[in-house]
Amino acid sequence: MKHSPFPGYEAIRRKGWLAAHKWLLLRRFSQLSIMALFLVGPLLGVWIVTGNLSSSLTLETLPLTDPYLILQSLAAGHIPQGTALVGGLIVVLFYFVVGGRVFCSWVCPVNLLTDLAFWLRERLGLRSASSLPRYTRYLLLLATLVIAFASGGIAWELVNPVSMFHRGIIFGTGLAWLILLAVFFYDLLVSRRGWCGHLCPVGAFYSLLGTHSLLRVRADARASCDDCMDCYLVCPEQQVLRPALKSADNSPVINSPNCTNCGRCIDVCSLDVFHFGVRFDHSNSSRPVTNQTASPSSGV
Repeated sequence: MKHSPFPGYEAIRRKGWLAAHKWLLLRRFSQLSIMALFLVGPLLGVWIVTGNLSSSLTLETLPLTDPYLILQSLAAGHIPQGTALVGGLIVVLFYFVVGGRVFCSWVCPVNLLTDLAFWLRERLGLRSASSLPRYTRYLLLLATLVIAFASGGIAWELVNPVSMFHRGIIFGTGLAWLILLAVFFYDLLVSRRGWCGHLCPVGAFYSLLGTHSLLRVRADARASCDDCMDCYLVCPEQQVLRPALKSADNSPVINSPNCTNCGRCIDVCSLDVFHFGVRFDHSNSSRPVTNQTASPSSGV
């Protein structure tokens, strides 16, 4: 096992800084561009997209609706309009192909905040071990639907950090920033990747949506792995890596619906073990696997 000053050091040395941050930079461009499309209307009067991440209309033509919002609305006893249902179907089909939790890493603005908390946590050397079970997010997902059913309203959207991030930037709502700061400090001081990895019901919903998605991260060159552990150190869902990377009996495809397809494992791997591919091509699954060391238990 090789040790480096920080995750991705060898990748930067071998591939160059840009190549070792390619997917991270593309993610940031995606997140900031989507946010900008929503903001140029209310801030500058240029209405390319109206609405928000829950429900929007692009160029007065393309409707997009959060299917999780539709599910809550149905639980509350409200039938969405036809346009909203069409928008929800479009979103479902999109994430069925690319992976549900692509929303978390490529679209969700709260990811910017939680990634910053993780970066600071690593730089400050904070190692608090407190964390809730990962299935907690699914319990919260169920709870939001039960509350919607019992109350007849979509109560979760009142405190959803994703929605509040958008409202906070446009309207400067104080409560929005308090909730977002709570998420930030929870990730910084209490639990590694705590909000996205253990609590967020939005991420839980999109993980279920992308259970059988076509686009996956693959570890086809896993026989080349030198156990530097950089991929584990940067992965927001560390538990998804080992089955594809270290089990000779398994496909090299990372099939877990909790993988966010963020591409950080691809970025930081100096040996190019990982790449984006499709779920169904298993032609390289029989390649030999070496270095059967365990993954670090911290954060898994």
